[in-house]
Amino acid sequence: MSESAPNPEALLRRLEWTVIRRLDGLLQGDYRTLFRGFGLDLADLREYQPQDDVRYIDWNVTARLQQPHVREYYEDREVTAWFLLDLSPSVDFGSFQVKKREVLLQFVAVIARLLTRHGNRVGAILYNGSMEKVIPARSGRKHLLHIISAVQSSPELAQAPETNLEEFLRASAQIIKRRALMFVISDFISMPGWERQMALLNQRHEMIGIRLFDPLELELPDLGLLVVQDAETGEQVFVDTHDRGFRVRFARAAERRETELRTAFVQAGVDVLELSTTDDLVDAILRFADLRKQRSMLATGGGSPSHLEGSHDVPVA
Repeated sequence: MSESAPNPEALLRRLEWTVIRRLDGLLQGDYRTLFRGFGLDLADLREYQPQDDVRYIDWNVTARLQQPHVREYYEDREVTAWFLLDLSPSVDFGSFQVKKREVLLQFVAVIARLLTRHGNRVGAILYNGSMEKVIPARSGRKHLLHIISAVQSSPELAQAPETNLEEFLRASAQIIKRRALMFVISDFISMPGWERQMALLNQRHEMIGIRLFDPLELELPDLGLLVVQDAETGEQVFVDTHDRGFRVRFARAAERRETELRTAFVQAGVDVLELSTTDDLVDAILRFADLRKQRSMLATGGGSPSHLEGSHDVPVA
């Protein structure tokens, strides 16, 4: 982070006044719309009912008895959440005053504060081309300040090894053994194949994807000659944004990558909230709450979208 970044205590205090207090009023304390508790210990098996979550079907028992059965768990009152944070160079891009890294930090601070103030534990794994740091899951305000400080002090690299989210997720699976609520926060500008590892993690954990993007990564304005740098490789090229044909090709490339990403999340079976550098954080978290409500209703009624309507994504940073 830049030297002008606020210290962790000042940042958290500002977010408590500007974001969390507003959320308290809008959600009226109903954080079940944001975080579902889940049990860790198997309690019983019973026949499937229409309102049951299909993810709890025990397929081995179902095949043996020729009748759908679901697993029931002892209710776990405490949620353990992990933030898997992609801090690779492309996350340090922002076409306005806010970078994707700042959006990541503020989202983590707010969600983690909502969790820890109710006694839940949060942990974080930082990735910057390689596994940079693991912060074990604990509760309390002091612990949250430690996570914020770690993200702020993580270096903004001009260049790093090409982002490999599949490798990051595989390594995280070896660290996080117990069932948890997991947020993967990234712009998902990565080598392909990460959706397979995310699908495997989703079999054990409650996975949520938070996809960061900047509007300039979706569509280029007419700004004349520009030097464009690939944040992952450092490669620089001159482009003429006055060329309408180039801008059209850029937009088409963005749309192709949008389609590929949506397909990847569908294959992984993971919900994704898309978060722009121009978003209002309260509105974004309320969208997240709506997504959770939709996910809960669709799990009981059949069908499950893996993205929000009207979402966007990007080809390069």
